[in-house]
Amino acid sequence: MIEIDLMNKADRFAADYIASVKTRRVFPDDAAIKGLTRFDEELPTQTSDPADTLNLLDEFGTPATVTSNGGRYFGFVIGATLPAAAAAERLASAWDQCGSSFVNSPVAAKIEDVATKWVLDILDLPRESRIGFGTSATACGLSMLAVARRALLKRKGWDIDADGLIGAPEVKLMVSETIHITIKKAARLLGFGLNRLIVAPTNHDGLVDLAKLPEIDDMTIVCLQAGEVNKGGFDPFTQIIDIAHKAGAWVHVDGAFGLWARASAAKKHLTTGVELADSWTTDGHKWLNTPYDGAMAICKHADEFAETLNSDAVYSTAEPFAQKNLVLEFSRRARGIPIWAALRSLGRQGVDDMVTRHCEQAQRLSHGLRGIGVTVLNDVAINQVLCTLGDSLKNEALLKSISASGEIWFGPSKWNGDDVFRLSVSSWRTTDEDIDRAIAAIEKALATI
Repeated sequence: MIEIDLMNKADRFAADYIASVKTRRVFPDDAAIKGLTRFDEELPTQTSDPADTLNLLDEFGTPATVTSNGGRYFGFVIGATLPAAAAAERLASAWDQCGSSFVNSPVAAKIEDVATKWVLDILDLPRESRIGFGTSATACGLSMLAVARRALLKRKGWDIDADGLIGAPEVKLMVSETIHITIKKAARLLGFGLNRLIVAPTNHDGLVDLAKLPEIDDMTIVCLQAGEVNKGGFDPFTQIIDIAHKAGAWVHVDGAFGLWARASAAKKHLTTGVELADSWTTDGHKWLNTPYDGAMAICKHADEFAETLNSDAVYSTAEPFAQKNLVLEFSRRARGIPIWAALRSLGRQGVDDMVTRHCEQAQRLSHGLRGIGVTVLNDVAINQVLCTLGDSLKNEALLKSISASGEIWFGPSKWNGDDVFRLSVSSWRTTDEDIDRAIAAIEKALATI
């Protein structure tokens, strides 16, 4: 069959690519990027052999990839994909299931239900919570803020579903000075207004300063961070959540990558109190190393969650906690399947080992960088290493040199208005040797500046 031959060929191309990640450039060279012009075609008029399309994709697409699926990529907290998760994704893609509800896919509904239980277990979050397996922490965060706002308005007797927001009591959103841009994006889309956000001052580590905490009342959504994006720190959850709940507020925690510190026996203490919140978001495609488009919206108030995102139609009703009632999408692929596969293949100890190892490797990296004259700006509590050469032009020159070398890759950031650069250790493929190669590559680049 043509279809089977085509899939087998795609699998061969994919296998060859995976086999090359240890040796290929981390960032493509100029020739590979120029080769992308081969895709500049007019829309074909006639049907063609599907194999020709696949060949084009491999010949000119593969060389222009960033090898984020390898061990020497240190940008953006992007983890490689675990073999079990990648294989499960491949099989689930062949199944071509619409993972919206049990009637559309009994297998997807069952596996994602099991994945829900396992995620709540390994992250030690309230077991009555429900999880929507969405595309990203961005989409999941937007969902959780919508649930929070609806719940607070409902407590005041306002039906936002029927009456909208015109004339409604104001719901306030409190964020920290270092809150991630995706929360600000959600705030814009939901109409909170960036100029109306209540901004909590932060300390030198970018964490909410308890001594300067703004006033919180029963119409406030408080958004905290598990894993500040630059220094990797954790807000003081226990104290702030206690204050917020006594006032009647809702607490949401953005834990896109840092929430997985709870899976490490050595690092769980950093997250003490986070389980007291009302909702959380985290990604599988960061520190759990699942394929992209794999994130989780987690909410302790299951009924409020499902009511807010309910999408039952006259032709498509489903069980209350069907995934279509827990995510933004009505039709969706079962993103929880590779998350289930990653957890099943690693087990509790495997996840602990991976997270702990990355934290230790980040320490190894920070020590090595200090030894070659790089200033490390954080205490490296988990897997983030924030650095500077003390000069914006030198930082920029270093980044250009590293990118051109193809040996490793990491990116720029800002801290207190200054240009800095950030390295994240989050790939299951990263070895201590890769860390040492990264240090050597940076030392070599420094010699050219």
